[in-house]
Amino acid sequence: MAEEKRFAVLIDIENIAPKYIELIMNEASNYGNITIKRAYGDWTRQSSSTWRGKLLDYSIIPMQQFNNTFGKNSSDSALIIDAMNILYRNNVDGFILVSSDSDFTRLAATLKEEGKVVVGMGESKTPVALRNACDYFKVLDLLYKEANKAQSSKKNQRKKPAQKPKQKKDYDEDAAETTESETMAEASTDLDTIERAIISIIEANGDEDDGMYIGTLGNSLIRRYPDFDTRNYGASKLSKFLEQFDSLQLTKDGDSTYVRLL
Repeated sequence: MAEEKRFAVLIDIENIAPKYIELIMNEASNYGNITIKRAYGDWTRQSSSTWRGKLLDYSIIPMQQFNNTFGKNSSDSALIIDAMNILYRNNVDGFILVSSDSDFTRLAATLKEEGKVVVGMGESKTPVALRNACDYFKVLDLLYKEANKAQSSKKNQRKKPAQKPKQKKDYDEDAAETTESETMAEASTDLDTIERAIISIIEANGDEDDGMYIGTLGNSLIRRYPDFDTRNYGASKLSKFLEQFDSLQLTKDGDSTYVRLL
């Protein structure tokens, strides 16, 4: 059995809202064993109070950094120094950098150069440079919205008995379509660009008859667009996401799914 990879989670609390903490830790656990968990900020400030309770819940170590200069985020340098110390102790396989701040772009690139897996997490406002410096990038506000929507849907199903469709059904469907479109619009890479990328990847690497295994296609898409995540577009998994494109056809071969061009 392969040894589980070890990761360090480093959070810049001055650029990330505490409401994302459960999502952050759940996503982080998908990559391996989280052996280091630290959050950086000036914990003496009133604005940090909402974060303090979260630290206990998830056993995250607070790293104090006073803001000596007004308007300057001093926790950036503390996080960067810690990351480099962890890197050269060589006791983790990867880093999860949680911030929307472009100041961490060089750090992410350096960690990758040293052979570490780099996962970025931030909001939609995160600059493209930081996203592309990571191996993977998760857009927290989009994932948070999708998770809440799914949770609300499950609660409504439990509470409400099955009912006959009402006259307002068409209106409700239109509203749902609008919400889904808004979610897609917020995703960093538009669907036309993704579709063109899929076509070029299949043309270059796929088999003429069978097409391409969707797992391989998904990895290729992430290498091109580190922030690509099907949940950003309202789809729970890649196969569901691919079904919307008229240029593609999905086929099953046992437990494996393949996609080919039409």
